[in-house]
Amino acid sequence: MLLKAPITSLILAIGPLWSAVRADDDLDDTPLPVVIWHGLGDSFDGEGIQQVGALADAINPGTFVHTISLAQDPSGDRSATFFGNVTEQLATVCEALASHPILSTAPAIDAIGFSQGGQFLRGYVERCNFPPVRSLVTFGSQHNGIVKFRACGSSDWLCRAAMALLRYNTFSSFVQARLVPAQYYRDPEDYEAYLHGSNFLADINNERDDKNTRYADNVAALSNFVMWMFEDDTTVVPRETAWFDEVNGTDRTPLRERQLYKEDWLGLRRLDEKGGLRFRSITGDHMQLTEQALNETMVHFFGPYNRKFKPEMTGGLWEEL
Repeated sequence: MLLKAPITSLILAIGPLWSAVRADDDLDDTPLPVVIWHGLGDSFDGEGIQQVGALADAINPGTFVHTISLAQDPSGDRSATFFGNVTEQLATVCEALASHPILSTAPAIDAIGFSQGGQFLRGYVERCNFPPVRSLVTFGSQHNGIVKFRACGSSDWLCRAAMALLRYNTFSSFVQARLVPAQYYRDPEDYEAYLHGSNFLADINNERDDKNTRYADNVAALSNFVMWMFEDDTTVVPRETAWFDEVNGTDRTPLRERQLYKEDWLGLRRLDEKGGLRFRSITGDHMQLTEQALNETMVHFFGPYNRKFKPEMTGGLWEEL
């Protein structure tokens, strides 16, 4: 993931908006730490990821930024975005954050996830959530799964090797324990196979009969859950998965019309009722991030622990600000 402008341009773009929004906040308070989880094919030392971390500190000076890594070296970390057991990877992250000398002593953290990193951070909120997340922001994340796998570049052998595994049954225990994208594959036309075989997504979406109430309680306890969708996304199919929409062929069911929401399997309805569930969109393809989206996200939803947030309103808080 690379941003469209260098970090200096992103910082200069904040201008009066930052001053106006933050006037009522206690700027003497230390901002909450920010945790970043990158997406498929990226690594903790990627240029774009480093720019996002620098931007978080520029907007809220003194921000401690932690980028999640599943290996000591960038190559191993990138490989882990394709190959691995997501349930085991997430358990490793939960343990690492809970034992981190700075993060574990903070009253809360803010979190930003790109593509699959966003849904993995949601899994963190549901399954462990220590330290607890206050604002969860996801960009182009596959919250309701995908029905199509990404195409690989001709020279991207790691990606091509991962996709080759799909010659096997996607929901076999072999593939579900090894191929990361397969663990959030979800085809509504093959729903029973998904429920039976899914190693990760079916659980964190609480879709099986035995619901985990702790998952829902942890999501409902968020102050903000900001879900960004890329309007022209051709990598994540369907793109509306970023908003938890159900897409089956040409039929689309928005989140608020789904049983998942109405019966509050994930706490999203409770979060929505208190004004913390926020739908956002960006014109562009997958991970074509804009300066405004990143700037405004960090201005409005990150910062000191004691800051207050305006609840989402009809027409969207974004348009008002």
